[in-house]
Amino acid sequence: MNAIKRVCCFLEENRERFEEELCAFLRFPSISANPDHRQDILSCAEWLRARFVEIGLAAEILPTKGWPAVVAETPKRPGLPTVLVYGHYDVQPVDPLDLWNSPPFEPRRENGILYARGATDDKGQVYTHVKAAEAWMRAVGEIPVNLIFLIEGEEEIGSPNLEEFIQERRARFEADAVLISDTSQFGPNQPALCYALRGLTYMEFVVTGSNQDLHSGMFGGIVPNPAQVVANVIASLKKPDGSIAIEGFYDGVRDAEEWEIREYEKLPWDFAGLARELGLPSLSGEREYPVPVRKWCRPTLDVNGLYGGYAGKGAKTVIPSQAGAKVSMRLVPGQDANRIADLFEAHVRAGIPSDCRIEIIRYQNSPATVIPVEDPAMRAGKEALQRGFGKEPLLIREGASIPVVAFFVDVMKMPVVLLGFGLPDDNLHAPNEKFTLADFHRGIATSAHFHDVYARIRSK
Repeated sequence: MNAIKRVCCFLEENRERFEEELCAFLRFPSISANPDHRQDILSCAEWLRARFVEIGLAAEILPTKGWPAVVAETPKRPGLPTVLVYGHYDVQPVDPLDLWNSPPFEPRRENGILYARGATDDKGQVYTHVKAAEAWMRAVGEIPVNLIFLIEGEEEIGSPNLEEFIQERRARFEADAVLISDTSQFGPNQPALCYALRGLTYMEFVVTGSNQDLHSGMFGGIVPNPAQVVANVIASLKKPDGSIAIEGFYDGVRDAEEWEIREYEKLPWDFAGLARELGLPSLSGEREYPVPVRKWCRPTLDVNGLYGGYAGKGAKTVIPSQAGAKVSMRLVPGQDANRIADLFEAHVRAGIPSDCRIEIIRYQNSPATVIPVEDPAMRAGKEALQRGFGKEPLLIREGASIPVVAFFVDVMKMPVVLLGFGLPDDNLHAPNEKFTLADFHRGIATSAHFHDVYARIRSK
Protein backbone atom coordinates (compact mmCIF):
# COMPACT_ATOMS: atom_id res chain seq x y z
CA MET A 1 0.00 0.00 0.00
CA ASN A 2 1.51 3.35 -1.01
CA ALA A 3 1.89 6.29 1.35
CA ILE A 4 -1.23 8.29 0.48
CA LYS A 5 -3.42 5.19 0.73
CA ARG A 6 -2.07 4.51 4.22
CA VAL A 7 -2.84 8.12 5.10
CA CYS A 8 -6.42 7.81 3.83
CA CYS A 9 -6.94 4.60 5.80
CA PHE A 10 -5.75 6.36 8.96
CA LEU A 11 -8.19 9.20 8.32
CA GLU A 12 -11.10 6.80 7.95
CA GLU A 13 -10.20 4.93 11.13
CA ASN A 14 -10.03 8.10 13.24
CA ARG A 15 -13.09 10.07 12.12
CA GLU A 16 -14.87 9.97 15.47
CA ARG A 17 -11.77 10.98 17.43
CA PHE A 18 -11.13 13.91 15.11
CA GLU A 19 -14.67 15.17 15.72
CA GLU A 20 -14.27 14.88 19.49
CA GLU A 21 -11.02 16.83 19.38
CA LEU A 22 -12.61 19.54 17.27
CA CYS A 23 -15.40 19.85 19.84
CA ALA A 24 -12.76 20.31 22.55
CA PHE A 25 -11.11 23.04 20.47
CA LEU A 26 -14.45 24.80 20.02
CA ARG A 27 -15.21 24.89 23.74
CA PHE A 28 -12.65 27.64 24.30
CA PRO A 29 -14.36 31.08 24.11
CA SER A 30 -11.29 32.61 22.48
CA ILE A 31 -12.91 35.95 21.62
CA SER A 32 -10.03 38.23 20.66
CA ALA A 33 -12.15 41.40 20.68
CA ASN A 34 -12.89 41.04 24.40
CA PRO A 35 -9.98 41.36 26.86
CA ASP A 36 -12.13 39.65 29.50
CA HIS A 37 -11.39 36.42 27.62
CA ARG A 38 -7.66 36.67 28.12
CA GLN A 39 -7.35 33.36 29.96
CA ASP A 40 -9.60 31.60 27.46
CA ILE A 41 -7.39 32.79 24.61
CA LEU A 42 -4.19 31.71 26.33
CA SER A 43 -5.68 28.34 27.27
CA CYS A 44 -6.85 27.77 23.71
CA ALA A 45 -3.37 28.53 22.35
CA GLU A 46 -1.80 26.11 24.82
CA TRP A 47 -4.32 23.39 23.92
CA LEU A 48 -3.45 23.77 20.24
CA ARG A 49 0.28 23.74 20.93
CA ALA A 50 -0.12 20.50 22.83
CA ARG A 51 -1.92 18.87 19.89
CA PHE A 52 0.99 19.71 17.59
CA VAL A 53 3.49 18.24 20.06
CA GLU A 54 1.41 15.04 20.30
CA ILE A 55 1.73 14.41 16.58
CA GLY A 56 5.48 14.96 16.57
CA LEU A 57 5.91 18.57 15.49
CA ALA A 58 8.06 21.11 17.30
CA ALA A 59 5.62 23.72 18.60
CA GLU A 60 5.67 26.87 20.69
CA ILE A 61 3.53 29.82 21.67
CA LEU A 62 5.14 33.07 20.58
CA PRO A 63 4.13 36.48 21.93
CA THR A 64 3.06 39.39 19.76
CA LYS A 65 2.15 42.89 20.83
CA GLY A 66 -1.37 41.51 21.25
CA TRP A 67 -2.59 37.92 21.51
CA PRO A 68 0.01 35.17 20.96
CA ALA A 69 0.54 33.00 17.91
CA VAL A 70 1.01 29.22 17.85
CA VAL A 71 3.87 28.09 15.60
CA ALA A 72 4.64 24.46 14.78
CA GLU A 73 6.95 22.90 12.22
CA THR A 74 8.60 19.79 10.91
CA PRO A 75 12.39 19.59 10.61
CA LYS A 76 13.63 21.37 7.48
CA ARG A 77 14.73 18.77 4.92
CA PRO A 78 16.74 19.93 1.89
CA GLY A 79 15.20 19.29 -1.50
CA LEU A 80 11.59 19.35 -0.33
CA PRO A 81 9.18 22.22 -0.91
CA THR A 82 8.04 24.17 2.15
CA VAL A 83 4.35 24.77 2.83
CA LEU A 84 3.13 27.33 5.35
CA VAL A 85 -0.35 26.72 6.80
CA TYR A 86 -1.91 29.93 8.12
CA GLY A 87 -5.08 30.18 10.18
CA HIS A 88 -6.48 31.63 13.38
CA TYR A 89 -7.77 30.26 16.67
CA ASP A 90 -9.61 33.41 17.77
CA VAL A 91 -13.34 33.76 17.16
CA GLN A 92 -15.99 36.43 16.81
CA PRO A 93 -18.19 37.60 19.71
CA VAL A 94 -21.45 35.66 20.05
CA ASP A 95 -23.97 38.48 20.40
CA PRO A 96 -26.95 38.38 20.14
CA LEU A 97 -26.86 35.36 22.42
CA ASP A 98 -30.64 34.88 22.48
CA LEU A 99 -30.63 33.98 18.76
CA TRP A 100 -28.48 30.90 19.30
CA ASN A 101 -30.34 27.58 19.39
CA SER A 102 -27.71 26.14 21.72
CA PRO A 103 -24.85 27.64 23.79
CA PRO A 104 -22.18 28.84 21.32
CA PHE A 105 -19.28 27.24 23.20
CA GLU A 106 -21.02 23.93 23.87
CA PRO A 107 -20.65 22.21 20.49
CA ARG A 108 -23.80 20.44 19.32
CA ARG A 109 -23.90 17.74 16.63
CA GLU A 110 -27.21 17.30 14.85
CA ASN A 111 -27.97 15.61 11.50
CA GLY A 112 -24.32 15.59 10.49
CA ILE A 113 -23.79 19.27 11.30
CA LEU A 114 -21.68 20.73 14.12
CA TYR A 115 -22.94 23.97 15.68
CA ALA A 116 -20.59 26.24 17.66
CA ARG A 117 -18.82 29.58 17.42
CA GLY A 118 -15.67 28.99 15.39
CA ALA A 119 -17.00 25.79 13.80
CA THR A 120 -16.10 27.05 10.32
CA ASP A 121 -14.39 30.38 11.05
CA ASP A 122 -11.75 29.25 11.57
CA LYS A 123 -11.15 26.50 14.11
CA GLY A 124 -12.87 23.76 12.13
CA GLN A 125 -11.01 24.60 8.94
CA VAL A 126 -7.67 25.04 10.70
CA TYR A 127 -8.06 21.68 12.38
CA THR A 128 -8.39 19.91 9.03
CA HIS A 129 -4.75 20.72 8.37
CA VAL A 130 -3.65 19.65 11.85
CA LYS A 131 -5.27 16.23 11.41
CA ALA A 132 -3.90 15.84 7.89
CA ALA A 133 -0.40 16.40 9.29
CA GLU A 134 -1.10 13.84 12.03
CA ALA A 135 -2.22 11.28 9.46
CA TRP A 136 1.04 11.60 7.56
CA MET A 137 3.13 11.43 10.72
CA ARG A 138 1.31 8.44 12.21
CA ALA A 139 0.64 6.43 9.05
CA VAL A 140 3.87 7.11 7.14
CA GLY A 141 6.30 8.60 9.64
CA GLU A 142 6.92 11.86 7.79
CA ILE A 143 5.19 14.47 5.65
CA PRO A 144 6.35 14.76 2.00
CA VAL A 145 6.88 18.53 2.39
CA ASN A 146 8.48 20.78 4.95
CA LEU A 147 5.49 22.03 6.92
CA ILE A 148 5.09 25.18 9.04
CA PHE A 149 1.93 26.14 10.94
CA LEU A 150 1.26 29.75 11.87
CA ILE A 151 -2.02 29.99 13.79
CA GLU A 152 -2.65 33.49 15.13
CA GLY A 153 -5.03 34.85 17.74
CA GLU A 154 -5.97 38.24 16.27
CA GLU A 155 -7.54 37.67 12.85
CA GLU A 156 -11.02 38.63 14.03
CA ILE A 157 -9.72 42.04 15.12
CA GLY A 158 -7.88 42.71 11.87
CA SER A 159 -4.52 41.02 12.60
CA PRO A 160 -2.97 44.29 13.85
CA ASN A 161 0.34 42.70 14.84
CA LEU A 162 0.70 39.83 12.38
CA GLU A 163 2.73 41.47 9.64
CA GLU A 164 5.30 42.85 12.08
CA PHE A 165 5.44 39.44 13.80
CA ILE A 166 6.20 37.71 10.49
CA GLN A 167 8.68 40.34 9.30
CA GLU A 168 10.69 39.96 12.50
CA ARG A 169 11.00 36.22 11.72
CA ARG A 170 10.88 36.43 7.95
CA ALA A 171 13.40 33.67 7.25
CA ARG A 172 11.53 31.28 9.51
CA PHE A 173 8.24 31.75 7.66
CA GLU A 174 9.49 31.81 4.07
CA ALA A 175 7.80 29.06 2.07
CA ASP A 176 7.13 27.88 -1.47
CA ALA A 177 3.37 28.04 -0.93
CA VAL A 178 0.85 29.14 1.70
CA LEU A 179 -2.28 27.15 2.53
CA ILE A 180 -5.24 29.04 4.00
CA SER A 181 -8.69 27.62 4.73
CA ASP A 182 -10.87 30.58 5.65
CA THR A 183 -13.15 30.68 2.62
CA SER A 184 -16.06 28.52 1.42
CA GLN A 185 -17.12 26.06 -1.23
CA PHE A 186 -19.41 27.41 -3.90
CA GLY A 187 -22.26 25.35 -2.48
CA PRO A 188 -23.09 21.89 -1.08
CA ASN A 189 -20.85 19.32 -2.75
CA GLN A 190 -19.50 22.06 -5.01
CA PRO A 191 -15.83 22.44 -4.00
CA ALA A 192 -14.19 25.64 -5.18
CA LEU A 193 -10.71 27.03 -5.54
CA CYS A 194 -10.72 30.73 -4.78
CA TYR A 195 -8.20 32.74 -6.79
CA ALA A 196 -9.08 36.33 -5.84
CA LEU A 197 -10.19 38.32 -2.81
CA ARG A 198 -11.49 41.85 -2.53
CA GLY A 199 -9.61 44.33 -0.39
CA LEU A 200 -11.08 46.36 2.46
CA THR A 201 -11.13 49.91 3.73
CA TYR A 202 -13.01 50.31 7.02
CA MET A 203 -13.81 53.78 8.37
CA GLU A 204 -15.80 55.40 11.14
CA PHE A 205 -16.87 59.03 11.35
CA VAL A 206 -18.21 60.74 14.45
CA VAL A 207 -20.09 64.06 14.31
CA THR A 208 -20.34 66.21 17.45
CA GLY A 209 -22.63 69.18 17.91
CA SER A 210 -23.38 70.57 21.37
CA ASN A 211 -21.51 69.42 24.45
CA GLN A 212 -24.52 67.48 25.79
CA ASP A 213 -27.81 65.93 24.69
CA LEU A 214 -30.54 68.58 24.53
CA HIS A 215 -34.36 68.78 24.77
CA SER A 216 -35.72 68.98 21.22
CA GLY A 217 -38.52 71.30 22.28
CA MET A 218 -36.26 73.79 24.00
CA PHE A 219 -33.36 73.70 21.54
CA GLY A 220 -34.78 72.39 18.27
CA GLY A 221 -34.21 74.87 15.48
CA ILE A 222 -31.27 76.66 17.11
CA VAL A 223 -28.66 73.89 17.51
CA PRO A 224 -27.25 71.36 15.04
CA ASN A 225 -28.44 67.76 15.09
CA PRO A 226 -25.48 65.35 14.54
CA ALA A 227 -27.82 62.45 13.73
CA GLN A 228 -29.29 64.36 10.82
CA VAL A 229 -25.83 65.37 9.65
CA VAL A 230 -24.74 61.74 9.68
CA ALA A 231 -27.88 60.76 7.77
CA ASN A 232 -27.17 63.42 5.14
CA VAL A 233 -23.60 62.26 4.68
CA ILE A 234 -24.66 58.62 4.35
CA ALA A 235 -27.30 59.57 1.80
CA SER A 236 -24.63 61.34 -0.24
CA LEU A 237 -22.39 58.27 -0.49
CA LYS A 238 -24.45 56.48 -3.14
CA LYS A 239 -26.46 57.43 -6.20
CA PRO A 240 -30.01 56.15 -6.81
CA ASP A 241 -28.67 53.51 -9.23
CA GLY A 242 -26.55 51.94 -6.47
CA SER A 243 -23.21 53.26 -7.67
CA ILE A 244 -20.83 54.99 -5.27
CA ALA A 245 -20.85 58.78 -5.45
CA ILE A 246 -17.40 59.50 -3.98
CA GLU A 247 -15.44 61.37 -6.63
CA GLY A 248 -12.60 59.26 -8.02
CA PHE A 249 -13.73 56.08 -6.25
CA TYR A 250 -13.80 53.99 -9.45
CA ASP A 251 -10.54 55.33 -10.89
CA GLY A 252 -8.28 52.43 -11.87
CA VAL A 253 -10.86 49.68 -11.30
CA ARG A 254 -9.99 46.68 -13.47
CA ASP A 255 -12.93 44.81 -14.94
CA ALA A 256 -13.25 41.04 -14.81
CA GLU A 257 -11.59 39.35 -17.77
CA GLU A 258 -13.60 37.57 -20.44
CA TRP A 259 -12.44 34.11 -19.36
CA GLU A 260 -13.67 34.86 -15.84
CA ILE A 261 -17.12 35.87 -17.06
CA ARG A 262 -17.32 32.63 -19.05
CA GLU A 263 -16.39 30.64 -15.94
CA TYR A 264 -18.98 32.43 -13.82
CA GLU A 265 -21.69 31.68 -16.37
CA LYS A 266 -20.99 27.96 -15.92
CA LEU A 267 -21.70 28.04 -12.20
CA PRO A 268 -25.03 26.71 -10.90
CA TRP A 269 -26.42 30.02 -9.69
CA ASP A 270 -29.93 30.41 -8.29
CA PHE A 271 -30.35 34.15 -7.83
CA ALA A 272 -34.10 34.01 -7.32
CA GLY A 273 -33.66 31.32 -4.69
CA LEU A 274 -30.98 33.35 -2.95
CA ALA A 275 -33.27 36.37 -2.81
CA ARG A 276 -36.07 34.26 -1.35
CA GLU A 277 -33.71 32.75 1.22
CA LEU A 278 -32.74 36.25 2.33
CA GLY A 279 -36.33 37.47 2.45
CA LEU A 280 -35.81 39.92 -0.41
CA PRO A 281 -37.97 40.60 -3.48
CA SER A 282 -34.82 40.64 -5.62
CA LEU A 283 -31.07 41.20 -5.47
CA SER A 284 -29.80 44.77 -5.74
CA GLY A 285 -26.69 46.71 -6.71
CA GLU A 286 -25.27 47.95 -10.00
CA ARG A 287 -27.78 46.25 -12.27
CA GLU A 288 -25.79 46.89 -15.45
CA TYR A 289 -23.38 44.20 -14.20
CA PRO A 290 -24.21 40.49 -13.86
CA VAL A 291 -24.80 39.36 -10.26
CA PRO A 292 -21.54 37.32 -10.03
CA VAL A 293 -19.58 40.36 -11.15
CA ARG A 294 -21.34 42.53 -8.56
CA LYS A 295 -20.66 39.90 -5.91
CA TRP A 296 -16.99 39.29 -6.64
CA CYS A 297 -15.50 41.83 -9.04
CA ARG A 298 -17.00 45.23 -8.27
CA PRO A 299 -16.12 47.55 -5.37
CA THR A 300 -18.78 48.20 -2.74
CA LEU A 301 -19.65 50.60 0.06
CA ASP A 302 -21.83 49.52 2.98
CA VAL A 303 -22.91 51.18 6.21
CA ASN A 304 -22.15 48.63 8.94
CA GLY A 305 -23.49 50.56 11.89
CA LEU A 306 -25.28 53.77 12.89
CA TYR A 307 -25.54 55.32 16.31
CA GLY A 308 -26.69 58.52 17.98
CA GLY A 309 -29.66 59.70 20.00
CA TYR A 310 -32.26 57.56 21.69
CA ALA A 311 -33.00 54.08 20.33
CA GLY A 312 -34.79 52.47 23.26
CA LYS A 313 -38.47 51.68 23.65
CA GLY A 314 -40.97 54.51 23.58
CA ALA A 315 -40.25 58.17 22.88
CA LYS A 316 -37.55 60.49 24.13
CA THR A 317 -37.39 63.96 22.62
CA VAL A 318 -33.67 64.49 22.47
CA ILE A 319 -31.18 66.14 20.15
CA PRO A 320 -28.06 64.01 20.46
CA SER A 321 -24.74 65.59 21.21
CA GLN A 322 -22.99 63.03 19.05
CA ALA A 323 -23.76 60.57 16.26
CA GLY A 324 -21.68 58.42 13.96
CA ALA A 325 -21.46 55.65 11.41
CA LYS A 326 -19.14 52.80 10.53
CA VAL A 327 -18.59 52.15 6.84
CA SER A 328 -16.77 49.39 4.98
CA MET A 329 -15.65 49.50 1.37
CA ARG A 330 -14.68 46.32 -0.45
CA LEU A 331 -12.01 47.00 -3.06
CA VAL A 332 -10.97 45.31 -6.29
CA PRO A 333 -7.74 45.16 -8.32
CA GLY A 334 -6.69 48.61 -9.48
CA GLN A 335 -7.81 50.41 -6.32
CA ASP A 336 -5.37 51.64 -3.68
CA ALA A 337 -6.77 51.18 -0.17
CA ASN A 338 -5.06 54.24 1.30
CA ARG A 339 -6.22 56.43 -1.58
CA ILE A 340 -9.80 55.22 -1.13
CA ALA A 341 -9.59 56.09 2.57
CA ASP A 342 -8.41 59.60 1.65
CA LEU A 343 -11.25 60.03 -0.86
CA PHE A 344 -13.83 58.85 1.67
CA GLU A 345 -12.51 61.23 4.32
CA ALA A 346 -12.57 64.19 1.91
CA HIS A 347 -16.14 63.37 0.90
CA VAL A 348 -17.33 63.12 4.50
CA ARG A 349 -15.59 66.31 5.60
CA ALA A 350 -17.19 68.20 2.72
CA GLY A 351 -20.62 67.27 4.06
CA ILE A 352 -20.10 68.48 7.63
CA PRO A 353 -21.58 71.93 8.43
CA SER A 354 -19.44 74.54 10.18
CA ASP A 355 -21.42 74.28 13.44
CA CYS A 356 -20.36 70.62 13.96
CA ARG A 357 -17.06 68.89 14.65
CA ILE A 358 -15.95 65.73 12.86
CA GLU A 359 -13.62 62.88 13.85
CA ILE A 360 -12.67 60.24 11.29
CA ILE A 361 -11.17 56.92 12.37
CA ARG A 362 -9.36 54.54 10.02
CA TYR A 363 -9.49 50.93 11.13
CA GLN A 364 -8.26 48.78 8.28
CA ASN A 365 -6.76 49.13 4.82
CA SER A 366 -5.90 46.07 2.76
CA PRO A 367 -5.60 45.66 -1.01
CA ALA A 368 -7.38 43.22 -3.29
CA THR A 369 -5.48 40.11 -4.31
CA VAL A 370 -5.48 37.98 -7.46
CA ILE A 371 -3.53 34.69 -7.49
CA PRO A 372 -2.44 33.25 -10.87
CA VAL A 373 -4.44 30.07 -11.44
CA GLU A 374 -1.56 28.45 -13.33
CA ASP A 375 0.83 28.56 -10.34
CA PRO A 376 2.06 25.06 -9.34
CA ALA A 377 0.58 25.46 -5.86
CA MET A 378 -2.81 26.35 -7.36
CA ARG A 379 -2.63 23.33 -9.66
CA ALA A 380 -1.87 21.18 -6.62
CA GLY A 381 -4.81 22.73 -4.79
CA LYS A 382 -7.16 21.94 -7.65
CA GLU A 383 -6.06 18.31 -7.82
CA ALA A 384 -6.19 17.93 -4.04
CA LEU A 385 -9.78 19.20 -3.95
CA GLN A 386 -10.67 16.78 -6.75
CA ARG A 387 -9.30 13.90 -4.69
CA GLY A 388 -10.64 15.03 -1.33
CA PHE A 389 -14.19 15.83 -2.50
CA GLY A 390 -14.44 13.47 -5.45
CA LYS A 391 -15.51 16.32 -7.71
CA GLU A 392 -13.64 18.84 -9.85
CA PRO A 393 -13.52 22.20 -8.06
CA LEU A 394 -14.92 25.40 -9.52
CA LEU A 395 -12.75 28.49 -9.99
CA ILE A 396 -14.27 31.40 -8.07
CA ARG A 397 -13.50 34.76 -6.59
CA GLU A 398 -14.47 35.70 -3.04
CA GLY A 399 -16.14 38.99 -2.18
CA ALA A 400 -14.69 39.14 1.31
CA SER A 401 -11.18 40.06 2.46
CA ILE A 402 -8.36 38.20 4.21
CA PRO A 403 -5.75 40.93 4.75
CA VAL A 404 -2.84 38.58 5.31
CA VAL A 405 -3.28 37.08 1.83
CA ALA A 406 -2.17 40.31 0.18
CA PHE A 407 0.78 40.46 2.57
CA PHE A 408 1.89 36.93 1.70
CA VAL A 409 1.51 37.54 -2.04
CA ASP A 410 2.77 41.10 -2.40
CA VAL A 411 5.35 41.36 0.39
CA MET A 412 6.52 37.81 1.05
CA LYS A 413 6.19 36.87 -2.65
CA MET A 414 4.60 33.52 -1.83
CA PRO A 415 1.64 32.02 -3.72
CA VAL A 416 -1.44 31.43 -1.58
CA VAL A 417 -3.86 28.53 -2.05
CA LEU A 418 -7.31 29.19 -0.60
CA LEU A 419 -8.87 25.82 0.18
CA GLY A 420 -12.34 26.58 1.51
CA PHE A 421 -14.23 23.70 3.14
CA GLY A 422 -17.23 25.49 4.66
CA LEU A 423 -20.47 26.57 3.01
CA PRO A 424 -21.76 30.07 2.23
CA ASP A 425 -24.63 29.60 4.69
CA ASP A 426 -22.48 28.47 7.64
CA ASN A 427 -23.43 31.65 9.56
CA LEU A 428 -19.93 33.01 9.93
CA HIS A 429 -19.95 35.90 12.44
CA ALA A 430 -23.63 35.18 13.13
CA PRO A 431 -25.65 33.08 15.59
CA ASN A 432 -25.74 29.30 15.03
CA GLU A 433 -22.43 29.09 13.19
CA LYS A 434 -22.00 25.58 11.81
CA PHE A 435 -19.78 23.18 9.91
CA THR A 436 -20.97 20.10 7.98
CA LEU A 437 -18.99 17.20 9.42
CA ALA A 438 -18.71 15.47 6.04
CA ASP A 439 -16.95 18.61 4.76
CA PHE A 440 -14.70 18.61 7.82
CA HIS A 441 -13.50 15.12 6.90
CA ARG A 442 -13.27 15.92 3.19
CA GLY A 443 -11.19 18.94 4.15
CA ILE A 444 -8.76 16.76 6.09
CA ALA A 445 -8.43 14.45 3.10
CA THR A 446 -7.89 17.41 0.76
CA SER A 447 -5.11 18.79 2.94
CA ALA A 448 -3.44 15.38 3.11
CA HIS A 449 -3.64 15.03 -0.67
CA PHE A 450 -2.25 18.53 -1.20
CA HIS A 451 1.06 17.63 0.42
CA ASP A 452 1.31 14.50 -1.74
CA VAL A 453 0.41 16.29 -4.99
CA TYR A 454 2.48 19.40 -4.37
CA ALA A 455 5.58 17.38 -3.51
CA ARG A 456 5.16 15.44 -6.76
CA ILE A 457 4.63 18.57 -8.88
CA ARG A 458 7.62 20.35 -7.39
CA SER A 459 9.89 17.34 -7.89
CA LYS A 460 9.38 17.35 -11.67
